[in-house]
Amino acid sequence: MTLINENYLKLQGSYLFAEIARRVSAFKKENPSADVISLGIGDVTQPLAPTVIDALHKAVDEMADAKTFRGYGPEQGYAFLREAIVRTIYAPRGAQIAADEIFVSDGAKSDCGNIQEIFGNDNIIAITDPVYPVYLDTNVMAGRTGFYKEATGIFEKVVYMPCTAENDFVPEFPKEHVDMIYICCPNNPTGTTLSKKQLAEWVQYAKTNNAIILYDAAYSYYITQSDVPRTIYEIDGARDVAIEFRSFSKTAGFTGMRCGYTVIPKTVFGYTKSGKKQALNPLWNRRHTTKFNGTAYIVQRAAEAVLSPEGQKQIMETINYYMDNALTIRKGLDDVGIKYFGGINAPYIWLKAPNGMKSWEFFDKLLHEANIVGTPGAGFGPSGEGYFRLTAFGDKENTLKAVNRIKTNLKI
Repeated sequence: MTLINENYLKLQGSYLFAEIARRVSAFKKENPSADVISLGIGDVTQPLAPTVIDALHKAVDEMADAKTFRGYGPEQGYAFLREAIVRTIYAPRGAQIAADEIFVSDGAKSDCGNIQEIFGNDNIIAITDPVYPVYLDTNVMAGRTGFYKEATGIFEKVVYMPCTAENDFVPEFPKEHVDMIYICCPNNPTGTTLSKKQLAEWVQYAKTNNAIILYDAAYSYYITQSDVPRTIYEIDGARDVAIEFRSFSKTAGFTGMRCGYTVIPKTVFGYTKSGKKQALNPLWNRRHTTKFNGTAYIVQRAAEAVLSPEGQKQIMETINYYMDNALTIRKGLDDVGIKYFGGINAPYIWLKAPNGMKSWEFFDKLLHEANIVGTPGAGFGPSGEGYFRLTAFGDKENTLKAVNRIKTNLKI
């Protein structure tokens, strides 16, 4: 008899975005002439930067010539990309990160989900609430949590840190001991951030409590305010307690190209059950080289082009395009009197569903009355109930059209 991993049975229903797709598909089937605009799933719409396209063409040509053809590359990533990451992302911020502390992958989502494999199952995880579902679900799959409690909407053996308007979306320090702390900044889904002072307090908390911060910085390029760190390694002491995940997906439009990287300083340690210190960098290296054959050469050349001076200029033009969309959405919500957060340092706008509506109730109202798709806040955790996420990743024309529909067709 072949046994299954019963931890998968603890997961609640379908994945959030699969449920959204199901409801939208049913609506379109019933309303085939409806012009549905999606401001929901955070996929990008604008094309790759010209510099990236040039790099791709050149790399493809190399693959067509036996003299320059590349087969298996280093699983951790080619030196040219890892060194470009140090040079462009970390050195200008005074962050002391070395190339061999960087692991190139097929995206931050994979790394955020896989990182838990190098940690013991007895660890207690802490997550902000609401939270990107991948952090929680992969720990459920691994057996690190208890069962889901329908009455409270939480999993046993997980410490939830509520982030709502009442606490300015700043998580409070856990009252009980935790070992693994997931922080996303700028936050998905709320679009809110932590200041350097607030993040420094988390670093100190982790040092004091022998905990590890798992820091998702996928949206760092969208930050506009000077007091918000672009990397956790701007904070003194973070090299000792933090692992950082970064992505080219939303930064440079690589959602279909797949490239990201994880930074694990050699100074970050965990412990064996006997109390012996163990560096995490070699553990992740072992996992990475065992289960991954490396990101495609042509994709890494494209990522290198993103980090060139011209590439940086071009991707910022696209990021500014999306943030203009965020401003359009914010102004539209202002006009109809809907309270919202985010949209300043992130491409996400986190709004409060009007008139005390539940998240999925507002989802259906928005879909049926304005033909607009968003993301119900309840799908991100119990503290997301009553909230709703809109994204700025659409094209400008559809964003304007969607906002006008909200203003003219949606009766709040």
